[in-house]
Amino acid sequence: KRTIEKFEKEAQEMGKGSFKYAWVLDKLKAERERGITIDIALWKFETAKYYVTIIDAPGHRDFIKNMITGTSQADCAVLIVAAGTGEFEAGISKNGQTREHALLAFTLGVKQLIVGVNKMDSTEPPYSESRFEEIKKEVSSYIKKIGYNPAAVAFVPISGWHGDNML
Repeated sequence: KRTIEKFEKEAQEMGKGSFKYAWVLDKLKAERERGITIDIALWKFETAKYYVTIIDAPGHRDFIKNMITGTSQADCAVLIVAAGTGEFEAGISKNGQTREHALLAFTLGVKQLIVGVNKMDSTEPPYSESRFEEIKKEVSSYIKKIGYNPAAVAFVPISGWHGDNML
């Protein structure tokens, strides 16, 4: 919590208060200025049972090599899908980033997948269950085609802007 508060303060000072969660792992000045992940970042911690390493990989098309580097080291992937009208449709389209990232994750041997449906606060109405279910259905259909078992994939509605379901 103190870490998030620290990054929230720094982000607000740069006029990017909503980026507090991204800044936990986005350390490069260019990442913070542009509001996108450029390079992979690692964050390690342990629980009573596991050693966990979070690998934050870029989602932007220009940095796909870095995404592959991070994903190739993962046991589980969290695929972030934007729920906004038009954004989801672009990502799931034939040449969309959502499709590309899911396919690359499976091809690189990542067998466990979690889907975070982000920007639920920007759906109409906000936090629309029908929009969430529509996205879940369409993503499930695609990931089944590439080899994932949709029944084993958790879909989580989130809002990075408000921090809903982020921690």
